[in-house]
Amino acid sequence: MNAAPTVSTLLPLAPELVLGLGAMLLLLLGAYRDERIVRVVDGAAILLIVAAGVIVCLLPAGKLVSFNGSFVVDNFARFLKVLAVIGSAAAIAMSLDFARQEHQQRFEYAVLIVLSTLGMFMLISAADLIALYLGLELMSLPLYVVAASHRDNLRSTEAGLKYFVLGALSSGMLLYGASLVYGFTGTVSFSGIAQAAPQGGIGLIFGLVFLFAGFCFKVSAVPFHMWTPDVYEGAPTPVTGFFAAAPKVAGMAMFVRATVVAFPGITSQWQQIVVFVAIASMLLGSFAAIGQRNIKRLMAYSSIGHMGFALVGLAAGTAEGVQGVLVYMAIYITMTLGTFAVILSMRRSTGMVESIDQLAGLSRTNPTMAFFLAMLLFSMAGVPPLAGFFAKLFVFLAAIKAGLYVLAVIGVLASVIGAYYYLAIIKVMYFDDAAEGFQAMPVELKVVLAVCGLFNVLFFLHPGPLVGAASAAARSLF
Repeated sequence: MNAAPTVSTLLPLAPELVLGLGAMLLLLLGAYRDERIVRVVDGAAILLIVAAGVIVCLLPAGKLVSFNGSFVVDNFARFLKVLAVIGSAAAIAMSLDFARQEHQQRFEYAVLIVLSTLGMFMLISAADLIALYLGLELMSLPLYVVAASHRDNLRSTEAGLKYFVLGALSSGMLLYGASLVYGFTGTVSFSGIAQAAPQGGIGLIFGLVFLFAGFCFKVSAVPFHMWTPDVYEGAPTPVTGFFAAAPKVAGMAMFVRATVVAFPGITSQWQQIVVFVAIASMLLGSFAAIGQRNIKRLMAYSSIGHMGFALVGLAAGTAEGVQGVLVYMAIYITMTLGTFAVILSMRRSTGMVESIDQLAGLSRTNPTMAFFLAMLLFSMAGVPPLAGFFAKLFVFLAAIKAGLYVLAVIGVLASVIGAYYYLAIIKVMYFDDAAEGFQAMPVELKVVLAVCGLFNVLFFLHPGPLVGAASAAARSLF
């Protein structure tokens, strides 16, 4: 019989315990008080998520292992958990004014974000297939609920239902893949699979394909991207901003750790799959966004393209490639949050607007907002010297060093094509006749936009800390 968990066993789980217990307390608080408590719950949820991030940074250095190796805290996990904290805390902060204006103030929203963040933390630290699946479901179930949180809106309800049905399908495919991997290797731990994989044969490759299907769905990579545009457009705008940021970080963490740690002996097999997915995602993200007039749908295709660029780093299969993925995700999250701060500010007396044409003449009605949005869009397009240029540079250099020249060339071409629709938005803001101005931007959105915008503009002055942290995080996997 196993002994009870000791302090040393539970220490690596301190951030997860704080999030789990905190979410339960907030749920009780909200359930026993009326709607006036919503603001308190929202504020407490942000503090809780930030506190979990601080604890992650304060954990002892080195690799911490718990539950017989199922749960790992290394530099890779620390780096990505901090990104997840930034994405989740910003998502709650950005939703405050929206909820007040739309009369959707429900305490459950913030609690669900906290629980989803707990799932992300679990997923990022998972070192076996069972822990990975538990983390994945804990992250995903609250997402299905918040997608449909605007209950009186048909589009929101439809978005939640589509996301739930397709999410359940992808979870089933991932589970089937996991069962095949277990069947052909005799173990669920990533280290055990790594030892047995070279002898796994064709059955293991089938398992790997099904695993990758589940992974691609969670990061909305082609060919499992079909839910993204509809869910992004239909979900309430703050929820879309959350979907585009934090869960993508956790999904990419799962993709990278499972691939690099569990299957290093069969790199040539999975590399082909990742190269195909990366190329398809980059090209679809670049071409499909060109005709979009709804800015949330455009951001959906943009995120599909960005996941393709990030996967270029994973395709390299090297520590440099993983470093590129981590730098890319850190910069991607700032570009996305900043852009959604602007989208959430697209409000007139008649309500929210989502059409790109409504940004006409923004440079004259709100020059500061127009400038920051232009910088973020230039950054997404990869224009130097903005942060987005360095994000793409790192993944393309890793691909070239790994000999994947065709992948790098296609990536650069996709980037040029994608720049068209970002420049089209900038043209609308600066050269079209001015439309009616938007309402004043709430303080929390101003803060998010200013921080994200300045980070992208000034990143080239001192990229060392982020690049160094990403390098240390990548090396911890090899």
